[in-house]
Amino acid sequence: QVQLVESGGGLVQPGGSLRLSCAASGTIFRLYAMGWYRQAPEKQRELIASITSGGSTNYADSVKGRFAIFRDNAKNTVYLQMNSLKPEDTAVYYCNTHPFRTTYWGQGTQVTVSS
Repeated sequence: QVQLVESGGGLVQPGGSLRLSCAASGTIFRLYAMGWYRQAPEKQRELIASITSGGSTNYADSVKGRFAIFRDNAKNTVYLQMNSLKPEDTAVYYCNTHPFRTTYWGQGTQVTVSS
């Protein structure tokens, strides 16, 4: 019954910004560490940011200093603020728990960075 729904993706120019949202239902959201993952064509899905139930964050080196993960437990929502976007950020972005649960994957949201 768990559902995770990502939104906020789109087409942006290099250097632009997007904010992604992940709305959770069917679970006690506040008890879980959460992560944002992305998958580019021909590549494995990778963890790019995580946040614990207490609010501690970690980032992949590729996005450190450019992206920020934060959560609003009252809204059962986790966000990813993406700034200074680069073409290599182009991917489908997913949220999940961290560590992930295979049955929790949603449809993701497409982010395309291109001029």
